[in-house]
Amino acid sequence: MHISAKVDYAVRGAVELAAVYPAALKGERLAELQHVPVKFLENILSLLRQGGIIRSQRGPEGGYWLARPPAEITLADIIRVVDGPLANVRGERPETVAFTGAAGPLREVWIAVRANLRIVLESVTLAEVAAGALPDIITSLTADAEAWRPH
Repeated sequence: MHISAKVDYAVRGAVELAAVYPAALKGERLAELQHVPVKFLENILSLLRQGGIIRSQRGPEGGYWLARPPAEITLADIIRVVDGPLANVRGERPETVAFTGAAGPLREVWIAVRANLRIVLESVTLAEVAAGALPDIITSLTADAEAWRPH
């Protein structure tokens, strides 16, 4: 899985908002906290607003805040808003592709990849990341030394 800068910044900004929920933070402060370019982050925050993840208000009392409790927003929710489906093959959903010949079974492989991404990304909420209390599935996967080995 390729994690784009947009997704990385979106998740990091949303986690900062989860840490102060239900309060708001200014875009400049979010960018400062995560050491990201403010203009790029504000474009991403706009996507999150359009996707119903955050709300915003302009002006001296304005800022950004989560549209619902952080325990109700998963990492998958954010990725889908920013980058679309968790897994695709040449821009298509895995269940819609077909391969011929010896490559025929690849569709099932790509569906399995998506299923595993869902298991991880739909099980982690912003609240858990902000609190540093990740679900058991994450801690068990990362406890395996093989998970840390670059392949």
